[in-house]
Amino acid sequence: MSEHDPTPERNETPTREVLFGEGLTVPQDLDGNPRFWTDEHYLECCRLLGPAVCRRLGIFPLPAGFVLSVVVPVYNEATTVERAIARLRSTGLPLQIILVNDGSTDGSHEVLDALPASDDLTVIHHPANAGKGAAVRTGFAAAKGDCVVVQDADLEYDPNDFRWLLQPLVAGEADVAYGTRYGHCDRQVSPWWHQAVNGLITGLCNLAIGLRLSDVETCYKMVRRDLLQDLVPDLKENRFGIEIELTAKLAKRRLRFTERPIRYQHRWYDEGKKIGWKDGVSALWCIVRYGLLQRSK
Repeated sequence: MSEHDPTPERNETPTREVLFGEGLTVPQDLDGNPRFWTDEHYLECCRLLGPAVCRRLGIFPLPAGFVLSVVVPVYNEATTVERAIARLRSTGLPLQIILVNDGSTDGSHEVLDALPASDDLTVIHHPANAGKGAAVRTGFAAAKGDCVVVQDADLEYDPNDFRWLLQPLVAGEADVAYGTRYGHCDRQVSPWWHQAVNGLITGLCNLAIGLRLSDVETCYKMVRRDLLQDLVPDLKENRFGIEIELTAKLAKRRLRFTERPIRYQHRWYDEGKKIGWKDGVSALWCIVRYGLLQRSK
């Protein structure tokens, strides 16, 4: 997508605001279309701020008919999943929200079934818990948008950061965008062991697959769907090993990677965090299996 040139004219289209979830509003025109991502909104911002500032702020228009597919694995998140949906909708992006209930036992199944029918929602139930990787693979297979990203249902990640990941993909500057939780100042400070273990896994993964990422375990991995769909049948990992497997298989296709800073609100185990030390050991095995062993093939 080429850079848009601002014009001096100003279109005084009447607007209104629609309230979502936690008091979040999305500016809309009178036809109910979000204004954040329109040519009109972009040109108005360029007139006020200039194109260079707009680029730095992640202000850009979306192509006509663009849809972002968001895969939301849900396992025992009855208390947070509705707020996660509200946060997604508050972005004003045209979304396909794919909720994959992975055998929850806390009432998440009933919460999802009670959601009002909506064109932007797809709900899928696994009969039993199979793991995050299995839920992600199910969601990937159901995705129909132009780009695909994963959103955890536990509110650790802020979907307003999608704009930073979308920007290089829409501009044709990258094929894959990872949101990094580290290496920038606008973030919650994680426990030292959490960042140390993540740094070790990320460093070993970089050595094995030939990239230089700063956060391979990030949830926010945004990929063009036309590149992802051929990969989906080949994905095998059912648990958190999907993070390493997906990264290695995307890298093997020599796609263009980029990283963008994102915000992260760390959750503790008594609040429902599920990843454990066994998943760390599994990640090391996945680095060997999908990285080192595949480099010779």
